[in-house]
Amino acid sequence: MTSPVRPLGVGDVRALAAELDLRPTKRLGQNFVHDANTVRRIVRLAEVGADDVVLEVGPGLGSLTLPLLEAARAVVAVEIDPVLADRLPATAAERAPGRDLRVVTADALRIGPGDLPLAPDVLVANLPYNVAVPVVLNLLAALPGLRRGLVMVQSEVAERLAARPGERAYGAPSVKLAWYADARRAGPVPRAVFWPVPGVDSGLVGFTRHDRQDGAGTDDTRGADREDVFAVVDAAFAQRRKSLRAALAGWAGSAPAAEAVLRAAGVDPGARGEALDVAAFTAIAREGRHAPTP
Repeated sequence: MTSPVRPLGVGDVRALAAELDLRPTKRLGQNFVHDANTVRRIVRLAEVGADDVVLEVGPGLGSLTLPLLEAARAVVAVEIDPVLADRLPATAAERAPGRDLRVVTADALRIGPGDLPLAPDVLVANLPYNVAVPVVLNLLAALPGLRRGLVMVQSEVAERLAARPGERAYGAPSVKLAWYADARRAGPVPRAVFWPVPGVDSGLVGFTRHDRQDGAGTDDTRGADREDVFAVVDAAFAQRRKSLRAALAGWAGSAPAAEAVLRAAGVDPGARGEALDVAAFTAIAREGRHAPTP
């Protein structure tokens, strides 16, 4: 029988930081959670179960890692800072003995399936604000077994990731996440639970991967590749105040060519990108692949 997990409090976090002579850096987005109720809430909202292998990105000092170890079958923790990565197994052994923790010292932006010792099915992480969107998108692309997740990000980023067509925050990150998964806001996180206290508010975003991705990943005439769809999305939102006819002119070769593709896809050329869902962008990419070269 395993011993109860002992969470980290604010005093423990500061003591560990002092032991490691740690000075949290803005470059790595290091703001460490020290509130036990907050991390337990995250694990609960993520619905982590005893059969899950959890991928945690940026475990830091281990505040979230410990309750994840208590709830999951195993935790794979990816940490870019070698000092933190080296200390984490000892913290887990001291405070969550008998649990299965695998620590990988790596950049989550470059992680592939062959880089992890176990195949995770759940992502739970406190993500640095400056890389949150590319980390989530890279992991969903690289790890097809990742079925769901809950991430803590800057509040503004949370709004963008979970936004729906027509909403103010809707943009390229919203569409790209929707390519893979259904996203939802899962609540705010107060600044006071972090050390050092960040200058921005935080929020939780949950996602569940689609069983089907709107024709994604196929090479035949029925589907559109992810790269093709994302190219359309990037072009549409690079000039988001313009009509799609104008915004996609460079992508299609000319404004008339863009209009022809849009009409073939069943999309109003006068619409803007913020009005389209991921299925519409997929239809545009699909028609664009088969349009005559201008």
